[in-house]
Amino acid sequence: MPRELTLDVRGMEPPEPLTRVLEAIDDFVPGDTLTVVIDRMPTPLFRVLERNGYAYRVGPGRDALHEIVIRRRDPPA
Repeated sequence: MPRELTLDVRGMEPPEPLTRVLEAIDDFVPGDTLTVVIDRMPTPLFRVLERNGYAYRVGPGRDALHEIVIRRRDPPA
């Protein structure tokens, strides 16, 4: 069963948000998602995600400036 997690990193100073996100997705399998609630654009996080097989979508947040949904990319068929 896929997991759907939410992580609120508003107000945290770098690099704590990056560290928390990487810990949360460390054991992700395809289908798992993490929604990150954040008040700034975490550009370094995007490079780490792309290099390590994760996809992400950035959108406006309901209670924060941004919400980033992260998932592990499906393996090639």
